[in-house]
Amino acid sequence: MQFVDKAKIVIKAGNGGDGAASFHREKFVQRGGPDGGDGGRGGSIIFEADENMSTLLDFKFVRFFRAENGENGRGKMQSGKSGEDLVIKVPCGTRVRDLASGKIIADMNRPGKRRTVLRGGRGGKGNTHFATPTKQSPHYAQNGQKTSEYEVELELMTIADVGLVGLPNVGKSTILSVVTSAKPKIANYHFTTLTPNLGVVRRYDSTFVLADIPGLIEGAAEGAGLGHDFLRHIERTRMLVHVLDISGCEGRDPIEDYRRIRSELTQYSEKLAELPELIAANKMDITGAEDWLALLREELAGSQTEIFPVSAATGKGFEPLLDRIIEMLKTLPKTREFEEDEITEKAQYEWGFEIEVEDNVFTVTGGTVDYIMDTTNAEDEESMRRFQRMLETEGIIDALRAKGAGEDSVIRLGEWEFDFVE
Repeated sequence: MQFVDKAKIVIKAGNGGDGAASFHREKFVQRGGPDGGDGGRGGSIIFEADENMSTLLDFKFVRFFRAENGENGRGKMQSGKSGEDLVIKVPCGTRVRDLASGKIIADMNRPGKRRTVLRGGRGGKGNTHFATPTKQSPHYAQNGQKTSEYEVELELMTIADVGLVGLPNVGKSTILSVVTSAKPKIANYHFTTLTPNLGVVRRYDSTFVLADIPGLIEGAAEGAGLGHDFLRHIERTRMLVHVLDISGCEGRDPIEDYRRIRSELTQYSEKLAELPELIAANKMDITGAEDWLALLREELAGSQTEIFPVSAATGKGFEPLLDRIIEMLKTLPKTREFEEDEITEKAQYEWGFEIEVEDNVFTVTGGTVDYIMDTTNAEDEESMRRFQRMLETEGIIDALRAKGAGEDSVIRLGEWEFDFVE
């Protein structure tokens, strides 16, 4: 299966259903009262962490996810049915980020976790809610709340206790195959590993998850190579094992290799650089490794970093390393969780209005206008009287006069156009 760890999708909660404007009708009842039902609430968008998924490949083929709209209200006080929620299943470890604000709105860090990121629009009220002692037969109802679309980015971040880091071709995949039952692709050339590989280490009565993170290169923190993609998978690990080719073969300087990777980790994230670390000095079976090991010990003499000489080729030296990892994990916090934020959903009606004038045509826009238009029934005389009153009480008429509107001016509100009459 193709491994995909990043995808962009568009999500939208369901619109609320419109309220109904109807009146009670039955034999011998000539003027029944209002009986319009309310609209149903729209469906919400919910993310769920599924432990049976391991890639975001499905989201490359389906990009739009929209929850069901609520049904409109009906006569006889019948409310519309609420829309079904849409549950979007993602692999464990997926982080959901709102692209517009940059906020992390969901961190699906454990199996079965659910997170509602968008709530469905509320249903509009039927005309029964607008009846008063002086206005007993309202011919208008409230429209349902319309919801907005949001583009979000899904980022899969490997969930592991320990991350193996290091430059390409230092033996990380071979180490993973030695200490776990994982079978990563192994070859003697750079960038054999292009996706994180996971394996479970079992040592006596303890287990932990080990991740082989693809080889980093200089400039990874700025995105060189696949730097950002690789570094992201380390962020959830509880500790790091830095694998060095201590033999110095291929003309390498193990000490300089160590400095380069530490520099990349620090540039990418201070939290990443502060993770507890052990060094696995690999390829001890090759001539010259002992000399480089002595130099490395001298280089790190004043630090807390422990060095473990190992040979993935012969399988030697791993017992002390694994025992130390298990000992450290007992004292470390659990897998990193990211703080979740909320999408700031736009209000359906942001109160206020603006007037633009061109060739004696006055166009009025804004949330106030939208509300007035949505709650007006052009075919009902009483509703149109209410429309005129609201234009006056909300200050739109006075604002038009102040802008210079007169008897020969044309006024536009939404799709409506009419002459200004004093």
